[in-house]
Amino acid sequence: MKSDKPAKVDQEFELAEPRQHPPLARWFLHLAAWRSPVVRAFALLLGLALSLIVVTVPLDFWQQAGFALSCYLMAVVLSRHKGHFATLMLVVLSLAASARYMYWRITETTAFDSWFDLVFGAGLLAAELYAFVVLVLGYFQTAWPLQRKPMPMPRELASWPTVDIFIPTYNEPLSVVKPTVFAAMSLDWPRDKINVYVLDDGRRDEFRQFCENVGVTHVTRDNNRHAKAGNINAALEHTTGEYIAIFDCDHIPTRSFLQVCMGWFLKERKLAMLQTPHYFFSPDPFEKNLDTFQDVPNEGELFYGLVQDGNDFWDATFFCGSCALIKRAPLMEVGGIAVETVTEDAHTALKLHRLGYSTAYLAIPQAAGLATESLSGHIGQRIRWARGMAQICRIDNPLLGPGLSLPQRLCYLNAMLHFFYGLPRLVFLTAPLAYLLFGAHVIHAPALSIAIFALPHLLHANMTNSRIQGRFRHSFWNEVYESVLAWYIMRPTLVAFINPAAGKFNVTPKGGVIEEAYFDWIISRPYLILLAFNLLGLTLGIGRLVLGSSGMPNEQTTVILNLLWTVYNLMIIGASIAVASESRQVREAHRVAMTLPATLRFADGRSIVCETVDFAEGGLGIRLPDDVKVDIGQRLGISLYLQNAEHAFNSTVVFRGQDHAGLRLEDMTVAQEMAFIQCTFSRADAWLTSWGAKRHDAPRLALRQIMQIGILGFRNVAFHLGRELRRLIHRKSMARS
Repeated sequence: MKSDKPAKVDQEFELAEPRQHPPLARWFLHLAAWRSPVVRAFALLLGLALSLIVVTVPLDFWQQAGFALSCYLMAVVLSRHKGHFATLMLVVLSLAASARYMYWRITETTAFDSWFDLVFGAGLLAAELYAFVVLVLGYFQTAWPLQRKPMPMPRELASWPTVDIFIPTYNEPLSVVKPTVFAAMSLDWPRDKINVYVLDDGRRDEFRQFCENVGVTHVTRDNNRHAKAGNINAALEHTTGEYIAIFDCDHIPTRSFLQVCMGWFLKERKLAMLQTPHYFFSPDPFEKNLDTFQDVPNEGELFYGLVQDGNDFWDATFFCGSCALIKRAPLMEVGGIAVETVTEDAHTALKLHRLGYSTAYLAIPQAAGLATESLSGHIGQRIRWARGMAQICRIDNPLLGPGLSLPQRLCYLNAMLHFFYGLPRLVFLTAPLAYLLFGAHVIHAPALSIAIFALPHLLHANMTNSRIQGRFRHSFWNEVYESVLAWYIMRPTLVAFINPAAGKFNVTPKGGVIEEAYFDWIISRPYLILLAFNLLGLTLGIGRLVLGSSGMPNEQTTVILNLLWTVYNLMIIGASIAVASESRQVREAHRVAMTLPATLRFADGRSIVCETVDFAEGGLGIRLPDDVKVDIGQRLGISLYLQNAEHAFNSTVVFRGQDHAGLRLEDMTVAQEMAFIQCTFSRADAWLTSWGAKRHDAPRLALRQIMQIGILGFRNVAFHLGRELRRLIHRKSMARS
């Protein structure tokens, strides 16, 4: 179906030289004095001493207010300047404000008057310390992304290595797996140097027959031990390629994948694994249920858009289980894919790093797949990730053991700590209730003092993260994502930390439909309980203000501060509830917006040049010229183009709009199915224009959007609760009659 000589890819990628430090770092590294260990040690000690003074110097209320205002004005000025130096200065200001707040919290606000205050106050302080550590480690990870570019391949094809393509599958339908197989067969690589394997742990005859028909190898085993990791390891025993490319069965690779990724392995001999982003062409439950697809970055974009790029600077890129290229020899040296935890991918990368091998990250989407369809499936997937990172923390802690540099240890530490956010997030969502419901003083300080220390900490962190993360995470959305998952990952992480053997691998379902919109009362139960308690606290707090039962003016200020905190928590809880309102998903094949040249061919011999609006597996949306009319049910020919080749398909009109039509492709042969995937999903430039292209973060706009979604959540609860009550009344009336 294709020649031995790989074709030139559709997109000219920007190529790069080997790993380089940014300009400012290169300037420092080239200073002769800076190369001296004594000079470096002195600079470090001086910096620590100055930081200690800034953090610990005592200031009265007005002096602290002046300091906070000066730092904030500096941050505003810096935020208007482009360049990495301004970003680093914002990080310094944020760390100063946050460290000063935490020092003040520990040294001046913990003189609790009762055991009741101590319990609630210590819990809040622990949550704040956790958030501070994660903030510091987050800056460390993301302040200097490497932004690696592809390395060119040598001209001599004989020097190109052999590659095995692994597509593991268990219970996914063949319709989900087919496009991935066709795309893998279409990779631009010499045909005698590539083999495609479908690793079918479901042992299905339908898959065996399909693999025989298209000419790929169907691999099974007589057990399902260690789930996906065991499936891959079993295949490693029967294959011989120098490299292994792994794709989840719904991740469709672009044909340029190997040419874009392989060059770094030939340049850096210690490189064992190269990861590319997990890009999704379907909306996840947040995007679908909140209608934010292609507007707000989804939950995973921060990790793949920025964190992994930052990890790459420290040679700490994690393997993510799919869309990655791994060198066989190092992988076999560590015993194959790790099986000790349910996050086998990150654990495998840790093992490679311990042996001194490097990993790399290319922030160029070279595959695209299906996101989780429902909130319950999404939560199940995150529970597995959280449990696995807790297992790694216990049985192979990166802070301990040999082989890792300090930066690598810190990157792994942040990855593990991230999944322990469940309990701290719940503490933040309930902390003001300790005062509003029980009168507990969780922070032993006047309300204005709390504000003058806490507000700079929050404002600087928000401003700095907005600048660093703005392409891949909008302000306040992190709290929505964490609040939705907090209750569900809290217990698994704690259990796995205590007993790493607890729990098992679960497969994330993909490719389903949701025939009717519904409200997931079971999933939303924790949010509804939080909603009830926060509404009660809000009511009691307002009552204390109105009735004047709050006593001294300072006490009234404390009530107001806790009420504002509660209102914010209600907004986040409302947004979390809105996510639980599952929208309809009636299409099994998700549409991808893309403009491609096309030609329509009519039965009377006419040909019309047009372009696509979108495509899906087995279908196309076509934009029609003004003078062209088609009818539903009409048979048309449609041609798509790839480089200099034309691929023709038969189709039927299934939808007609004012200026566009929907076509269903008919009677496709295996060759035509593969050609359609080549012309659409596996184009080398298929996902480049949409990667990181969402609007940049604007905190005020993001806050307004969260508020609107929070109100939507309250309306959804009222609507679905009313509908359930009407159904109950109707059932009772029917029973009486």
